[in-house]
Amino acid sequence: MMEKNIPRNEFPRPQFERNEWMNLNGEWNFKFDRENRGEKEKWFKKANFDKKIIVPFTYETKASGIGEESFCPNVWYQKSITIPSNYDKKNIILHFQAADYITKVWVNGAFVGKRKGGQFAFSFNITDYLDESNELNIVVKNEDSQSCFQPRGKQRWLENSYECWYVQTTGIWQTVWLEFLNETHIESVKITPDIDKESVEFVYEVSGDINQSLVLKTSISFKGERVKSFEQTINRPVQTILINISSEFHHWRVLHWSPQSPNLYDIEFTLYMNGVEVDYVKSYFGMRKISIENGNVLLNNMPLYQRLILDQGYWAESHLTPPSEEAIIEDINRTLEMGFNGVRKHMKVEDQRFLYWADKKGLLVWSEMAATYEFSDEAVQNFTEEWIEVVKQHYNHPSIITWTPFNESWGIKNIYTDRKQQTFTEGIYYLTKAMDSMRPVIVNDGWEHTISDIITLHDYEEFGDKFLERYNNKEKIVNNDIAFNQSKHAMAQGYRYKGQPIIISEYGGIAFNSDKGWGYGNQVKSEEDFLHRYESITQCIKNTSYISGFCYTQLTDVQQEINGLLSEDRVPKVDLKKIRTINLK
Repeated sequence: MMEKNIPRNEFPRPQFERNEWMNLNGEWNFKFDRENRGEKEKWFKKANFDKKIIVPFTYETKASGIGEESFCPNVWYQKSITIPSNYDKKNIILHFQAADYITKVWVNGAFVGKRKGGQFAFSFNITDYLDESNELNIVVKNEDSQSCFQPRGKQRWLENSYECWYVQTTGIWQTVWLEFLNETHIESVKITPDIDKESVEFVYEVSGDINQSLVLKTSISFKGERVKSFEQTINRPVQTILINISSEFHHWRVLHWSPQSPNLYDIEFTLYMNGVEVDYVKSYFGMRKISIENGNVLLNNMPLYQRLILDQGYWAESHLTPPSEEAIIEDINRTLEMGFNGVRKHMKVEDQRFLYWADKKGLLVWSEMAATYEFSDEAVQNFTEEWIEVVKQHYNHPSIITWTPFNESWGIKNIYTDRKQQTFTEGIYYLTKAMDSMRPVIVNDGWEHTISDIITLHDYEEFGDKFLERYNNKEKIVNNDIAFNQSKHAMAQGYRYKGQPIIISEYGGIAFNSDKGWGYGNQVKSEEDFLHRYESITQCIKNTSYISGFCYTQLTDVQQEINGLLSEDRVPKVDLKKIRTINLK
């Protein structure tokens, strides 16, 4: 259920889609609470909300209708809605796709609960708070801080933006919506493909009364053609089944997912209680395998050369929130048109609609966590709790081929020598592997690696001949005999290179002459100068035989950082066909 005149009105969770829902984006009442008086004065019961805001855009953005960039630690939202009478016997679930950083919720004056974390989706069951008139008065308070112990990514913690840190994101920044469920329903399904055995493992989680007669039907199809259908009796909350999906519907019997052929199987889950349907969910999956062998990353058992671009997912008018689904599609299309086959989503856990379109269009994705910037017990806890949710919620997306929890020693600045910080990255590595054994994990993208599956290096050398001279001797780099980028070492102390693939996961960052921002190295004056430098360094990376991929910085300008191939408004700075030619050369 949705209205056409509200922003981001598409279904927000495409990997687990139901028909009965209501989008709450659009106009809400809003109030700043700089002195943190709201709870003491009971604003959740009655308050003069003196502003309007357009959700899901944060107050710092023009798209919100406010556009105030100064930091405010507490903000309040209010919206009243009427629940259609045909849903009054259903459970009502209030979903937030993301809100930064602590979210507190009241419904009809009663406190419902709170969640901490800005990078993942969460929800509250608000059924018991509905009054006899089916009215819901929803009040939300978001608390943010400038603490470096909370995962904040590229959000500044000082008054003004500087270097590569930008205006903060406070409050609701992704879709808010209601979902209507029966008491007994499917909570989640974890889907794990195995192309070697031509099978798929399904882990079903069911909520409600499992003492009733419950049957779960799973139907798999491809472009409308039936592949496999099976039923199972549900007698415990979590059940696992392994199914061979080889079928005669196609001469290959199993269709793999890849950038060249992003084949997706459609899937329907139907839950019956005593023979009556009580839940129906649509989803999809891709049959693909990521593995590492002899210093190479393999996709579906074939060597994969990764041509990635750094993508921070910012827009001029809406910052971290994609302004529309069309904007998401445009970014993906431009990326593919330029001859890149993937993106490294940088310091941001991306909108699930982005991942949906990456799945559909065959765009490879490295999923990266927003960084903390200081190390402490509090930071360890905050980071770990969010990271667990990120991996769980995005596990089923075939486009995600790599997890990147840390970047450039941010939040672990002494990792080169500090055993506690090294142990933290090991813990996150093994925690991630316990949840997801199939994807590579890069524990510290850029340098000073501990136990990464891929050794990734950041180097903004602007001259190809100097790059080749330094990278000519692989052993000197991986054995820490030299600082590979003239300042950092590849491995942390106490760790040895074990034959992992090597990727240059940041380079370039070329900017045109301007006094409005910065790029890496000398700024260039013309398209000819830009393309010459781009080709020189990119070709040198490709000519280095032991390097198995690259990631260019970056797709678009972001506020004061003006080194994108596109401007912040998505206007190309150079002929993108020429970029494609160089990338595919």
